[in-house]
Amino acid sequence: MEQKNWKELKKDIHFSARLRGMDFVFSSTWGLFCPREIDEGSAMLLETLEVSPQANSLDLGCGYGAIGIPLAKLTPQGHVLMVDTNVVAIEYTKKNIVANQLKNADALLSNGFSHVPDTTFDLIVSNIPAKVGNELLTIFLHDAKEHLAIGGSFTIVTIAGLREYMKRQLTEVFGNYKKVKQGKTYTVASARRT
Repeated sequence: MEQKNWKELKKDIHFSARLRGMDFVFSSTWGLFCPREIDEGSAMLLETLEVSPQANSLDLGCGYGAIGIPLAKLTPQGHVLMVDTNVVAIEYTKKNIVANQLKNADALLSNGFSHVPDTTFDLIVSNIPAKVGNELLTIFLHDAKEHLAIGGSFTIVTIAGLREYMKRQLTEVFGNYKKVKQGKTYTVASARRT
């Protein structure tokens, strides 16, 4: 690759997206998940979300804010906290909060729930990576349950190949499971804290 093209790759990636009938702008960079567009799984999760305008929500593993930014627009009287372990992801999420003029969203560097304030959420969402590992997934599920308000929902999207595994895990931890939408490549599922 020519040197001038290499330098071009270091520039921020900018794109727009229409989600749930609303327009968004995003900045991203190489090294973050799906940096040039909203991935199919996140889009599927967003299209199926049923959420109150007052909901207090958490986006676990937010990346550059692909789910959390639209969620904040869907909950104008609520609040969305977006967390990720990646400092670059948090930097871009903060840029995207400003670019989309959101006053009800924050981004925080956190390994799962390790730095999440001691509060409860009405909704926790996540695009669970395929290779998160059993140990970390177990921690995420139990921490999500602890951080949900009674009646709150943990709604996730995973690759379809993890569907049965996630069904077993959610049922074991939450005592319930609901398949929200099944696509060819992705599955959206949820569990409620009862």
